[in-house]
Order: sequence, then structure tokens, then C-alpha cells
Amino acid sequence: MTNMQGNILIQGASRGIGLAMVEQLLESPDVELVIATSRDPEGSDALTELRGRANGRLVLVPMDVTDDGSIARCAETVRGHTDSLDGVINTAGILHDAERGLGPEKRIEQLDPGALEASFRVNAFGPMLMGKHFFALLRHKRPAFFASLSARVGSIEDNHLGGWYSYRASKAAQNQFTRTFAVEAARRARSLRVLALHPGTTDTDLSAPFQRNVPEGKLFSTAFVAERLLDVIANTDVSDSGSFLDWDHQSIPW
Repeated sequence: MTNMQGNILIQGASRGIGLAMVEQLLESPDVELVIATSRDPEGSDALTELRGRANGRLVLVPMDVTDDGSIARCAETVRGHTDSLDGVINTAGILHDAERGLGPEKRIEQLDPGALEASFRVNAFGPMLMGKHFFALLRHKRPAFFASLSARVGSIEDNHLGGWYSYRASKAAQNQFTRTFAVEAARRARSLRVLALHPGTTDTDLSAPFQRNVPEGKLFSTAFVAERLLDVIANTDVSDSGSFLDWDHQSIPW
């Protein structure tokens, strides 16, 4: 059981790690309110079932993380439920999408402007705009956090294999945003810690086409990853703000 407390918002909550986090946060008696967002949270049977058992502690709010107006409307709806948040976790990410021709490129000739834009909109722009619209709700005297799921392949220093241009570059951009936001938060919201988190290879739709190459014991369940990442967040403080940490609380080079 997580030792989180207060009001927590999960972006990308309809499935995968986000959904597992919602489930585990609701198990904590110290979590007063969980706000679950996705493009269509009411269309998620899992979320609506959880809401039915949550005794008013789970609120579903629609939000398209690629749309600035949608994020602004979500923030305004959240203000109708609470005047502050104790945490925001960005979980949505995109690596492949057949409809948009998006996939992990192996060669530079495979780069496509539309695929690049789609990757950056979800992986980089989304967390940036979340920071923009939810900063005011996180800016108070209580300890608070803003965390985004990144990926080790977004590390420039750790890039020894190449490939995956769109995904690597969009995650590197997300990491730069995280670090820059942390610098500003240190001046304007001194109780807020801003973190980039690597979940490891998780059994989700994002990793599904690539799981056959994962070493035995290194493909994690969403429940395991959610528990580990919530524990990492809970065991950080403002001195860790601006860090890039993996699921085992180990630092990753930028």
C-alpha cells in the first residue's frame, strides 16, 4: 500500500501504469481524492467500476493531453473539486501508432514529420502543458510533487545503440522540461519537487511489440511498476527535485 496522501491527479489513467496507480492510491486511507484523467475516462469500464466503489474519492475528468484548451478546461474542472493538489503524475506516452505511421525508427531515412510531431505532442508537449495549467494548484506550503514518466532511452549520455529517433528525442525534450521546471519551482514553489521517472519495461500496449527481446525477469507488471514508482515519489523530497530516477530509485544520467 502506498503512503501517499492528499489530492493526487493521474494523467493517462484509463489503462496501464496510470490505471494501476489509481487502484493503489485508492487503497491508501490518507489519499483524500484521486482525479483520473484521459481522453474518455467515462469510456473506461475499469475506471467507472473503481469510481462506484470509491465512496466519492475518485473523480473522472476528460482531458486530451495534446490539446492546450482541453488541459485548461480540465484544470478548471479540478478547481471545482479542490483548491489544491498534492501531486500530479503524467503517465501517458506514445512509441508506436500504426494509424499515424509512428514506430521506433531504426534508420534516419525512416523519419517522418507527422510521426515526429505526434511523438513530441504526447511525450514532450503534454507534460509541459500540464505543468503550465496545474502549477497554481501545486504551489502551496505543503510538500507536493509533479512527476512524469520518462524513459531511459531519453538519456543522451546513456545512448549507445541509436535508433528510435522520435521516441528518444521526445523523451529527451521531456527531460529538459522537467529539469527546467524544477529550477523554476525552486524559486516560486519551494515545497514542490519535480521528477522524471523511468518505469522499466512494463507489460503494456506500448511495449507489447518489443517484449520478445526483454531479458527474463525484466518485464514488469503494471501493478509492480505502479507500486515502485509511487514508493520512489513518496521517498523523495525537495532536495531531489530535478532528478531522473528509475523504478528502483537509482539515478539515471541525463
